[in-house]
Amino acid sequence: MDILAAATLLFLILDPIGNVPIFLSILKGVAPERRRLVLARELLIALGILFLFLYGGKYVLAALHLRQESVSIAGGIVLFLIGIRMIFPPKDGIFGEIHEGEPFIVPMAVPGVAGPSAIAAVMLLTQQDPDRLTDWSIALLLAWAATAVILFASTTLYRLLKAGVLGAMEKLMGMLLIAVSVQMCLDGVAKYLGRA
Repeated sequence: MDILAAATLLFLILDPIGNVPIFLSILKGVAPERRRLVLARELLIALGILFLFLYGGKYVLAALHLRQESVSIAGGIVLFLIGIRMIFPPKDGIFGEIHEGEPFIVPMAVPGVAGPSAIAAVMLLTQQDPDRLTDWSIALLLAWAATAVILFASTTLYRLLKAGVLGAMEKLMGMLLIAVSVQMCLDGVAKYLGRA
């Protein structure tokens, strides 16, 4: 996998299009002059968490005695479930009931941007090719930057595209994510059967 493919995968997983209406809903209770500051803070926290798992995830996997195949299959299952939720979103939204006030870490940074699927994906990239941490860092930064641009433009996007178009785009991204998740599961099973 090259840098652009990894960045695209991470961008799909971070799902900024699907997060636009959710983030707007979360930020509606925040004073207008603080919204951009809160969004920037949450995006930076999410980036820090993702880098923590990109560089430290291998130690977690080693401590738990997990093989690459296990991570690939588990990551594929998580991505599949996220893709299903993107195509068939629950009535109360991905994050459930949203509380009033200024959010801090939850639900915007985690699980909004740095959700379980994003964490699993960065750990999987490191596990598959640990010698390319610089490449994976660049891919993560590209995906995060594209996500940040879309989320900072969320008010304009929501006004221009309307909820229906954003919903259709999220469903399309969900379909792509499901295809990627199935491939991850198949790769994991193939590697496991090759070792067994």
